[in-house]
Amino acid sequence: MSSAQQLLRAQRDLLLKWTCDHPAPLLRWLHDEEVLSPSFYFSLLEKPPSDAVAKALDTVCTSEESSQRFLEVLKEVQDYYCKDLHLWVDRHCGSDANRQPPSGVVKAEDEHKKPKGAFAKLFKRKNKGFSIRVEVKEMLPVQGVQELQLDHSRFPCCYRLSRICDCYLGMDHPFNRVLISAHKTTLLKRMEELKCYSEGSREASNSASHIEIRYTDLFVTEDNDFTDSSQHEYFDLASRRARIYVHQSCQRIRPSQLLSPQETTGQPPKRVKVKGIAGIGKSVAVQRLVYEWAIGKSMREFTCIFDLCFRELNLIETPLSLLDLLGERFRYLKDALPNLFTAPKSLLFILDGLDEFKFFLDWNSRDKNIGLESKVTVSELIVALVKGNLLPEASIILTTRPSTEAPKHFFQRCCVVLGFEENQVKEYTTKFYKDREVAEKVYDYISNNDNIFVLSFIPLYCYIICMAMGEFFSSDTQDVGDFKSLELNPPRTVSEVYLCYLFTTVKHHALRGSAERSTQRSEVLSLAKQQLTNLGKLAYENLLQRKIMFSKEDLERYGVTPAEIQGTFLCQILHPLKEEAVDMFSFFHLTVQEHLGALYCALNLFSQEDITQALNLWCFGLHPPSTTSTLLKNIDPNIDMLDSLQMFTRFFMGLLRARLESQLDGLVDPSMEEENGVPAGLGLWFKDQFKDRKMKNETALNLLHCLMEFHMKETTTIAAPEIKKLNLFKMKLSIVDCAAMHYVLKFSPHTLQELNLGYSNIGNRGLHRLRPILHRCESLYLRYNCLDWQAAILESAILKSKECQVKKLFMCGNNLGPEGVNELWRALEQNSTVEELYLDITGVTEKGTENIVNCLGKNASLRILTIVGNEIGEVGRERLRELQKLRPDLRIIANFVEDLGLLQAYLGWVDEICADRDQMDSVKNVDALQSVLNSLQGVGGKVEKGENAGKAMELRTKIEELLKSHMIGGR
Repeated sequence: MSSAQQLLRAQRDLLLKWTCDHPAPLLRWLHDEEVLSPSFYFSLLEKPPSDAVAKALDTVCTSEESSQRFLEVLKEVQDYYCKDLHLWVDRHCGSDANRQPPSGVVKAEDEHKKPKGAFAKLFKRKNKGFSIRVEVKEMLPVQGVQELQLDHSRFPCCYRLSRICDCYLGMDHPFNRVLISAHKTTLLKRMEELKCYSEGSREASNSASHIEIRYTDLFVTEDNDFTDSSQHEYFDLASRRARIYVHQSCQRIRPSQLLSPQETTGQPPKRVKVKGIAGIGKSVAVQRLVYEWAIGKSMREFTCIFDLCFRELNLIETPLSLLDLLGERFRYLKDALPNLFTAPKSLLFILDGLDEFKFFLDWNSRDKNIGLESKVTVSELIVALVKGNLLPEASIILTTRPSTEAPKHFFQRCCVVLGFEENQVKEYTTKFYKDREVAEKVYDYISNNDNIFVLSFIPLYCYIICMAMGEFFSSDTQDVGDFKSLELNPPRTVSEVYLCYLFTTVKHHALRGSAERSTQRSEVLSLAKQQLTNLGKLAYENLLQRKIMFSKEDLERYGVTPAEIQGTFLCQILHPLKEEAVDMFSFFHLTVQEHLGALYCALNLFSQEDITQALNLWCFGLHPPSTTSTLLKNIDPNIDMLDSLQMFTRFFMGLLRARLESQLDGLVDPSMEEENGVPAGLGLWFKDQFKDRKMKNETALNLLHCLMEFHMKETTTIAAPEIKKLNLFKMKLSIVDCAAMHYVLKFSPHTLQELNLGYSNIGNRGLHRLRPILHRCESLYLRYNCLDWQAAILESAILKSKECQVKKLFMCGNNLGPEGVNELWRALEQNSTVEELYLDITGVTEKGTENIVNCLGKNASLRILTIVGNEIGEVGRERLRELQKLRPDLRIIANFVEDLGLLQAYLGWVDEICADRDQMDSVKNVDALQSVLNSLQGVGGKVEKGENAGKAMELRTKIEELLKSHMIGGR
């Protein structure tokens, strides 16, 4: 028998013919079997398919060993290819005795009868490219053939062949293997490409790149946190990351592990919710999951995966059954569906983008008996699938944004996607640019700019930043310091990033082959003025209606011609949804729609009155009594959606500054005159809001961001002094939020009476960002902020400062440790302002009390010190007694029973958690409860009878019950 090497050389052309149409499975398996090196494999993915297979065969044929391994791989992947290849493998490689070569061939033609009706047309383009040619008679027993021919009436039209297959064929039968192989091949074709950047010409384009080359893994963790869904989702992210880095490092999971067995049960979850803000990478992560299954490398326990996108489901207006839906969505699987549903445990449904679903989901509805053929609304189908009323044994992965309600108790695992980690930002940047030098310069700039750095953890932002930054650091830019080609400085804020992205996109397309790089910005923008005006109006008016998908007719009403999109800069902004049968379009991302809507407003609101009326409307829902601006007429935003306009208002302020600084010349109507005093007038408006208006914490924070985006000293100097107190308790703050607070408050000369950042998870980096203003805070609340001994060192330096005005300092629930508190004792030796210091549950040990007597014995200002929930030991308690003798005016609270007010406060906290069990998902709360319980148990029988003793026992009992129920619940 010929050697494998000789065989492959002799049969090279045939193998090339059979595999060149779709080489992905073959190449991937060769790579995983180490037949192809990683670098060579990635280079092949960028080549035309036939060239890739030819080069792979040439490499394999260089040795007998690699040739043998090639044949083994070919046996594994043969189901992806034609019948002739199956026969060749059986002849030359051997096969299982029970294996029969499939008689059907996956082809790129559709020989099924075309569906009729509106719903059938909906998915027709989804199925273009793959259907099955099957000689059914070869597959069925004689009896089955006769029944197929003679007894059609026994089965409904869509069931005839399927029911017969169900009766006679198992999923291992060649007929069904061919259908599943067709499905996998279809999915691979759809999932293998990612949108990217064409670096070679430094142009924005819709060119695609292979998912295995471009995909950068994401940071995913169990969703163990209470979420305030009213807050704009982008401003909730970095704080979670800070807490998780400290508390949940062991809970990081890869997207491929979403269905891995749970620790509590040892069984994989049936219902998984994946939550994450828009642009964080949920859909791309799911795309990679489906790709890995389709190529045979992940989740092989599933026979079939059905991926459904809510954006498509929005177009289904009539009742239908699950079989109807899947039969039209995956028409090549229609004949196998009944057989597939006989083993629902082997099925996985991926429901992507719940936040884009336009129909109401009634999660509290009474459970209905819904079967596979029950015709109900599409929203009822989704609810039944998620709740398990329909196909309870099937697995479900649902992706959604945090603001969308999908009750946790329906899911066995809830995960949150937190975007990139720092090393993944670097990896993404490196992959983005083929020029390594440019990649390094861009990454260095990103990592050294706090605002941009935090944005880069969000994959969408990272893409936009890389798009915007490339030209600033291009290797052929002669004078990087002047950035003459863009007449702009590298971006510092969110609105500047998007403006650079927009301008870079317009510049590349507008000047292609018709002008020089030095063409003035105003000239470039003037070329796109009408298109941007039309697009901005479309974006703004529909943003207020929460409309994100547009028909051809919608675009034409706003003067946007769909035919003009491809080949112009619009292709980077407005994307046709090619998979829809109905021509539909959407903005590249919701934030792009928000930015263009804000640009339209910045170009059309000129008077001080119009600008402040607009801010009143967008921030507080206050309609102007009268207005001359068409932008504010007939606008009725739902008061509940104001939080979703936070990013829009920030964009508006940044773009308004750009207009005032003449950066939008070329877009501004030359007949419009700039009104004098806009910055000062805005300063007075912001001052009035902080002075007179009672507002939610989220709104106050948004106003700080608006001031930072506007970035005009005159405005902030007027507004900042009016901020006397800032309460952001339990808001999850990022370093960008800290930057906004610092930017505004540095313009105030006054003492800040209170800065409450409790439970905001700012971490050490956020605290460092706030350092220049912390000395001016009389009451500083930093409870439960993921701070450690380094934060204690920073705070100690503040307390030592001659300018320190801090009177109350709350550091409870931070892991300061003995090193950290010893630094605080030394600082208090010199400090003369601090009157109250709260150090509950801060990891203080006996070592942490070593210098407490010496340092606090010299302090004259401190009146209250709480140090409960710490294991200081008997030696530590003795030192506290010694300190008490030296400082009889200092009230020291070392255990809970010593202070009734403290007991009441902790009882209230426990009651709050009992009333809202989602808060038990927070690791910091569980740890804190355990520390309090340990402290109460340590006191034990030493407690005398009385009100304090009763409250202490009540607190202990409640905590024990709460922790017990938490453990039983498996949370």
